[in-house]
This record gives sequence, C-alpha cells and structure tokens, in this order.
Amino acid sequence: MPSTTPPRVAVGPSSAPSWMVDAVVEGGGEVVPVAEAEALVWGAARDPDGLAVVLQDATHIRWVQLPFAGIENFVHLIDESRLWTCGKGVYAEPVAEMALTLALAGLRGFGTYTRATEWSKPRGHNLLGSRVTILGGGGITESLIGLLRPFDCRITVVRNRVTEMVGVDEVLQSDRYLDALPDADLVVLALALTPETEGIISRSELEIMGDHAWLVNVARGRHVVTDDLVWALQNDVIGGAGLDVTDPEPLPAGHPLWSLPNCIITPHVGNTPEMAVPLLSERIMVNVRAWATGDDLVGPVFTELGY
Repeated sequence: MPSTTPPRVAVGPSSAPSWMVDAVVEGGGEVVPVAEAEALVWGAARDPDGLAVVLQDATHIRWVQLPFAGIENFVHLIDESRLWTCGKGVYAEPVAEMALTLALAGLRGFGTYTRATEWSKPRGHNLLGSRVTILGGGGITESLIGLLRPFDCRITVVRNRVTEMVGVDEVLQSDRYLDALPDADLVVLALALTPETEGIISRSELEIMGDHAWLVNVARGRHVVTDDLVWALQNDVIGGAGLDVTDPEPLPAGHPLWSLPNCIITPHVGNTPEMAVPLLSERIMVNVRAWATGDDLVGPVFTELGY
C-alpha cells in the first residue's frame, strides 16, 4: 500500500548540488540524514568508493538513484538486496541530437573543411536515403530514430532483445552485429558499456565497414579500440569518425586523433550540465513520487545485464 508519510530520502555525498535536494522535496520526499533514510539519491557519478562507504552499514536503504545512464563505475556495488535506478533515458534527446550533428558533420566533410586554409574540392555523402546501423536499443536510439525520420534512411538496430521498433527496417540480435556493418553508410554506437560491449569496434569490425562509412560514438569511449581506430582513419579504411567520447578520456593533447581530418571530436558534451539539471531533476521527482505510491520506478538497473 502507498505510504501515508513522505518518503525519507538522503542526498549524497555532502557535495551534491542543491537542486537534487530541491528535486526530492518537489517530488514529495523529506530529505533526511542517511541514518534515517529509506532511499538515497547519489549525485557523484565518479565516486563509487564514496557510495560504497555510505552503504556499508546502511542496510535500511532500500532504493538508490544513480545520476548517469551508464553504471559502469558502480556495477560492482549493485546487487539484489536493494532497488537500483539510474539516469537511463534521461539524456536521450540531447545525446541523440549530438549523434545526428556528428553524423551530418562527418558525412558532409566538415572535419576536412574546418581544418582547411584554402578553398578545397567538394567532398561528402548524403545522410538522405542512407543506410544507418545503430548498436543499442535504448532511449538514445529511440530519439535518434525520430530525428532521422525526415532523412528517409534505412535503419537497422542491433540490440539484446529483438522487438519491433517504429521507424526501424530491421532489428537484429546483438550477436549478429557484424551482419549490420558492411552495408552501413553510418554506424552509431548508443549502447551500454558492459564486458560484452567493451572493444566491440576493433580492427576486424572496421575492416568490414565501407571505406566511405562514418562511425559515430555517443556512448562510451571503451566501446572502440582506439589504436585500431587511429589505424583505420590514417589508412582511409573507413570514411571517418565522430566521437563525443574517447578512450582515454579526456583525450590527451597531442593524441593522433586530434590531427586527423577525418575525425571530429567533441569533449563528451552530448549532454551538458545545463541540459542535465532539469532532466535529472524531473527523473528524481518522478521516482520519489513513485516510491511514495508504490508504483514502478523509472530507469531500473537490470543487475543480470549490467545496465
């Protein structure tokens, strides 16, 4: 039955921004110390050790909300003893917009044009009518499919669970991802980072892509074997790469990727803090309300799948 008292929610760590506290209150929750809380909103996406310390003796915490869609920093802490939710889907629209931006810029040759110091020859390919392969079937992919609708693309989605998707021509099981690469004009990485997807794009995958095809990564840098990508770009094995994420990250000054005209790099800004605050605030509010009423929470973590 729904509780008749406000949910008791802690917000951590102590450096967590005040807007997270405001979101809990707006959702009908009461912000309390960890010792009195039944739920915890964790605001430090890169501090798994801090969360481990907080939870060590806090068996009374029954639900933990994580801030990012990716949970790779926390996966070793997640078990069945608590309900875990994350930011999956929260940032889908701005990240999908970034994927489209990188795709258009890459296919139309902007990497080369923006580095030019004199008038240059025409280059580039249309996104219109192109063949697009997207690895991952979550919120980013769903948003990107909508953005691609006016371009009349033939879209293939590769995902863990095969199901019909509106606007998609073909959905393939994840173990068939190699089948979706050779004919693609554009390959977009929008999938969770798990042991199975780390290094999913290496030399062998790049070699079967078309020599005009562009790779766009808005997921995690470790999906791509960086040295193999550098080799492929230097030798024109593929058309180019648009990267909002890299491995390592931040990408060091002087790294070969910076100087390649067929590589466009943005510093993990598919979702900026200014974009994130209202989106994550809404997710926290929605989930605090759902916790109070006993409804399903949004963005559950699937412990068996690692995302």
